[in-house]
Amino acid sequence: MKVEIKHWHAVAHWRWDTGVSSDDPTKAEDDEGEVCGICRVPFEGCCPACKVPGDDCPLIWGECSHVFHMHCLLKWIGTPASKQQCPMDRRQWVTAERKIGGTGAAGGNTHTTQSSTMTATTTATSTTTTTGINPTNPATPAPRAPGIRS
Repeated sequence: MKVEIKHWHAVAHWRWDTGVSSDDPTKAEDDEGEVCGICRVPFEGCCPACKVPGDDCPLIWGECSHVFHMHCLLKWIGTPASKQQCPMDRRQWVTAERKIGGTGAAGGNTHTTQSSTMTATTTATSTTTTTGINPTNPATPAPRAPGIRS
């Protein structure tokens, strides 16, 4: 059996490693753990002050385990009404150097990370036709089942 790839369409999706598992299909895309608590924009997007998401618009964690876009939090902390407190739980804001393993304020597990990191998942689709290429070694023909003629 020969296989000839006619089209290859790869799709990639990146997301920030916030420590929240995205494997749960029951979670909504805009669930509380997936959006910035200040601007309400998903972490994969950028804050209102930025034009492009990614490393130029990083996330920032507090010791209270809440996560925000860095620019949103800096703007919030700069206002007199904030009193230098976390906007979610009103504890004194202390930026975490890294997330510590254990249970966070919301009862969810947190994962150890050194800094804001991105994870990427890639999905590929292809259109194939059967033409007899060995998929493990395209230079050799695919083995044939006994009793089949070409």
